[in-house]
Amino acid sequence: MALPVLSLDQLRVEFKTPSGVVQAVRGVDLQVAPGEMVGIVGESGSGKSVTFLGMLGLLPSTARITGSARVGDTEMVGASTKVMRAVRGKRVAMIFQDPLSALNPVYRIGDQIIEMIQAHQDISKKAAMDRAVELLDTVGIPQPKTRARQYPHEFSGGMRQRVMIAMAIANDPDVLIADEPTTALDVTVQAQILEVINRIRAEMNTAVVMITHDLGVIARVADRVQVMYAGRVVERADVNALFAQPTHPYSQGLLHSIPRLGQSRLLPIPGSPPNMLRPPPGCGFSPRCVYAKPTCDQVIPELHPQGPSLSACIRSAEIELGVAQ
Repeated sequence: MALPVLSLDQLRVEFKTPSGVVQAVRGVDLQVAPGEMVGIVGESGSGKSVTFLGMLGLLPSTARITGSARVGDTEMVGASTKVMRAVRGKRVAMIFQDPLSALNPVYRIGDQIIEMIQAHQDISKKAAMDRAVELLDTVGIPQPKTRARQYPHEFSGGMRQRVMIAMAIANDPDVLIADEPTTALDVTVQAQILEVINRIRAEMNTAVVMITHDLGVIARVADRVQVMYAGRVVERADVNALFAQPTHPYSQGLLHSIPRLGQSRLLPIPGSPPNMLRPPPGCGFSPRCVYAKPTCDQVIPELHPQGPSLSACIRSAEIELGVAQ
């Protein structure tokens, strides 16, 4: 396996609030190789987006970030503003969930892409505009020269998302972090956006981290998957293994809740995610788990090999064999 372009080692993120400390991310590990796409899945509040916003230094001052997050050989945790600015947008870029709020409504699309390019490259405005038009064409924007002179409100939701992708790849980053890039799009446009991201990955050998709650997206494009719950990774597996044989009860619950043809009703996971001001003392999923035993409330399980996956469940062997009760 090639050396990773992105490495997280026991990354933790906490927020100081008037009510106490919110433990949003509790020791996440991750390695992503060039050209690889890793899916990060889980319910809202599981720590998916916060993990990578923390890595990029995009959280408010109330956040405390510890552990390690390396882009290539550059440590991001505790890095200076100068280092952060040199890395963000150049070696690692992010596609945000809501392109309308991420784009500036009073600047033309082309000017916003030019700003991204000139922040990291010493080129003229004309050359940067030529590059901006080329990028818009790359991501499938029709009439890119005309569109570059228009404003964000003149674009549809899918086209704004394509613009965000164009800005993210403007400086040929090593890592592209896509945070729910297809959430508000219909299925046809969603497929087009995923095709654009997949093509960029193949052509540029760009590593992609796909953050989503949509397991259908992960099944379509990811190589590997990390399932997060209560700020921790509870299962890590190749995408085919996860869908064929999930070994953690939470992963099983997520898969069972996917709508299927002929299914009369959804099978939701009972209960609610924990309050991260006071996370459970043992396994975070224990209060909602049908397999929970008293021991589960006492021990925080670590990832260990189980079948084709790594699972953070002390009963995963029994679950895999079908003898857990």
